[in-house]
Amino acid sequence: MTSRGADLSATDRIDTSVAHPARRYNYLLGGKDNFAADRESGDALAAAMPTIRLSAVENRMFLQRAVRFLARHGVRQFLDIGTGIPTADNTHEVAQGIDPSARVVYVDNDPIVLAHARALLSSTPEGRTAYLDADLREPDTILAHPDLRTTLDLTRPVALMLVAILHFIRDDEDPKGILDRLIAALPSGSYVVASHVTWEYLPPAVTAQLEANNRDGRFQARSTEQFAALLDGLELVEPGIVSVARWHADDAPQPRPSVEDVSFNAAVARVR
Repeated sequence: MTSRGADLSATDRIDTSVAHPARRYNYLLGGKDNFAADRESGDALAAAMPTIRLSAVENRMFLQRAVRFLARHGVRQFLDIGTGIPTADNTHEVAQGIDPSARVVYVDNDPIVLAHARALLSSTPEGRTAYLDADLREPDTILAHPDLRTTLDLTRPVALMLVAILHFIRDDEDPKGILDRLIAALPSGSYVVASHVTWEYLPPAVTAQLEANNRDGRFQARSTEQFAALLDGLELVEPGIVSVARWHADDAPQPRPSVEDVSFNAAVARVR
């Protein structure tokens, strides 16, 4: 999928007739970088699960809290795969707000994100950001990319950000193998930040409606146990795997939403 960028411009690669996860997520967050197909898809999901916009917002706030937590614990390098369309408080803005020298590499294969890459590439003078047009399913392509190698020092700890992307990797695409390949390239003391949709708290009728909207089979929700299996071999940071609404959320708006309303698990784990 990465080779398409060499042949087609970002504009040429945009298919406005088909909903795209990044653009749909942008719509659910209240953004404007989406098309009718994305809004139609988002509205269909909202009809099945009225709190889905809340889920998107809570997931975004989890990302920001996780970056802030790791930056305060000395992590200065972030590899954010599945970046999505830029919005407020992106990874580099949060990290560089704590340490201006922080470095961030963004990775996404959505042409609209590519079109917005200039916004992602803004940085403090002391830090550095880069954007790779690449796909999570091709971890070796990501790891070998010269812009990654010139931006991040893989001999020093890196936070691998996989926020709201693993549920787009089906079991037959070996998500555990992809994750293990990326982790193997990171030194001890690195971290994995991940969130994943789960339907285990939803009534069967709601799950059936959501499955009906998954026409291309691209989306795969996973239980807490299945999510934990993807992170096997890592050391979970307290409180372990919990709802995105509950992870280190003491300073988040109160009261916190219910697990059922959010249906999104999250974890931060350390590479041993």
